[in-house]
Amino acid sequence: MEIATSPNGTRLLKVWFAILVVFLYAPLLLLLIFSFNDNNLPVFPLRGFTTDAYRQFVSNPELKASIVTSVKVAALSSLGAIILGLLASIVLVRRDFFGRGGVSALLLSPLVVPYIALAIGLLVFFNEASLPLGIKSIVMGHIVVSIPYAILILVPRLERLDARLEEAARDLGAGALQTFRLITFPLLLPALVSAYLVAFVLSFDEIVIAYFVNGQVTTFPLYLFSTLRFPTLLPQVLAVACVVMAASAFILIGAEIARRVIERRLGTDLSESAAEPA
Repeated sequence: MEIATSPNGTRLLKVWFAILVVFLYAPLLLLLIFSFNDNNLPVFPLRGFTTDAYRQFVSNPELKASIVTSVKVAALSSLGAIILGLLASIVLVRRDFFGRGGVSALLLSPLVVPYIALAIGLLVFFNEASLPLGIKSIVMGHIVVSIPYAILILVPRLERLDARLEEAARDLGAGALQTFRLITFPLLLPALVSAYLVAFVLSFDEIVIAYFVNGQVTTFPLYLFSTLRFPTLLPQVLAVACVVMAASAFILIGAEIARRVIERRLGTDLSESAAEPA
């Protein structure tokens, strides 16, 4: 009997999992508690219950503008990352060419390159290329760091897809684009949704690259970093952090439910197609 499957091993794993959950989510619970505390500083004892921080957050145009900017950047960079990541994944999985390992390592290299070095390199590149700094430069920088995550999600999914389905569609007269639209894309849709959400969260929270190539644009993480010097603005930061966490949880839960529904529906359709007489 393996230790992990033994009764004592199972109980130990449950205890360890509970410790990890507390370690990860206890700080978030403290943020929620302090966001309703009638005090500019997040310290105990609590002075009283108030919702002033949420009202101040709603009436803060700079904070709301930074959130809107981050959402725009994240939406655009995530879309670019999954498009380029999808193309790269198809080439890596469906094509056999010389130097595939080197190309794969090059595409995944942003995972191991320090973000500050990558940010400085991007800043130098934009200056040498005379490209203006702003939302476009942040989007391009976030695409670079998001592509590896999209590839790591899409490649395993592509490898599990039976290439004979695509070959059968081509034998029946479907073109390359029609085969992709009717066969490959629906089967990849759950992985594409997952890759998009991962890239979106990564871009929304990223601060190092945005700090170097933002120009005059202020994203949400940059605004939060700048407000840490002003204790009077800290309650608003806690309030908006709670709102962002709640929205992220809602989006992720909804996306997971949608992913399972899509996979179940696709699995049912494929089973029904296989059961039909030739």
